Amino acid sequence: MINVSMISSIAFRAIKANKMRSILTSLGIIIGVAAVIIMLAVGNGAQISIKSDMQSMGSNLIIIRSGVATSSGARGGHGSQPTMKKADGDAIQQKIDAIRLAAPVLQETAQIVYGNANWSTQITGTDNRNFEIKEWDVAYGRNFSDADVKNASKVAILGQTVVEELFGDVDPLNHTIRIKGQPFRVIGIMDERGQNSMGADQDDEVFIPITTAQKKIMGIQFPDQVKMIILQAVDSQSTYTAQEEIRQLLRQRHNLGSNKEDDFVIRNMTQMMEMMESSTKVMTILLGSIASISLLVGGIGIMNIMLVSVTERTREIGIRMAIGAKSWDIRFQFLTEALVLSLIGGIVGIIFGFIGVELVAHFSTLTPQVSLFYVLLPFSFAGFVGLFFGFYPAYKASKLNPINALRYE
Repeated sequence: MINVSMISSIAFRAIKANKMRSILTSLGIIIGVAAVIIMLAVGNGAQISIKSDMQSMGSNLIIIRSGVATSSGARGGHGSQPTMKKADGDAIQQKIDAIRLAAPVLQETAQIVYGNANWSTQITGTDNRNFEIKEWDVAYGRNFSDADVKNASKVAILGQTVVEELFGDVDPLNHTIRIKGQPFRVIGIMDERGQNSMGADQDDEVFIPITTAQKKIMGIQFPDQVKMIILQAVDSQSTYTAQEEIRQLLRQRHNLGSNKEDDFVIRNMTQMMEMMESSTKVMTILLGSIASISLLVGGIGIMNIMLVSVTERTREIGIRMAIGAKSWDIRFQFLTEALVLSLIGGIVGIIFGFIGVELVAHFSTLTPQVSLFYVLLPFSFAGFVGLFFGFYPAYKASKLNPINALRYE
């Protein structure tokens, strides 16, 4: 029967006796484990960031934009053809059961002024349904009232960045700002959202009623025109079933014959999020696989050093066999040495992996996220690599002939 305690003690003494060689042997495992942790953390962080960005836009989202205009053979981008109206969104919300809310949106960049301060920001004309879809609340003050939208009132709700740039420590509520020279009374301040994964400041925005944007700010050519409509489905699966219903309803409302192309563009954000998540998962696996090559290289290093160790300790092996050690005792000893080297390398690799993750987060815009699974996976793989590549040297040592081993110089 194998004396585990005694053999393990012999294995640890052998490792301790060759400290520098043991460190160099574990170096490949250390680098491999650290690299896998960092790569998986970066991929995981990308997935979380994408999901967070999509959630900040709203859940179960569908976005409809105006179509493409063509002038003298030149085609404009999406939204260049003024085809969408606020009434289209209202009709979709009323007639398609899968759609819970529809919010009209007009956007334009403009300079806003308060006293001696000014700031260039995005002006968004919309209504309260937009905030409900995005699950974005007013921190203090109030939302638009029905009267504000009906009467095209000159009122504004500000993002936190705009407040900081224009007002500083002054409470902006009920103060007047100017947008394109026209006075607007501040009625509310939005909750802080921060930056998205692309670095865009979500708080750098001013909201005004959609009717005010149409009639007084953005110079709309056609009554009720909007640039896009944001829709929220009742659940994620409904976004797929609702797409074709929305398309048919809009074609009917826009009087498009069977031979005419759509004059609008529908984007299913749920589908886009699933595609992006799938892409980042594949990228995470790819990065982890590339990094794990270091572990295999480290395993080959362990095998080479263990083979050298077997050669150097041939007489020791012969003496142990001569006084009664079995083949399994010798094999277990060398397997233990290989496993210990791997696990020590794995532990040190985890430490360096965490340090690497912190450095990536500090010196780049990436936000790596470490999970327990992404730590245990490379550590376990390191142990497997140690056993796998340590088996052949251990097997070779256990098959030595005791007499030849004692004669070895």
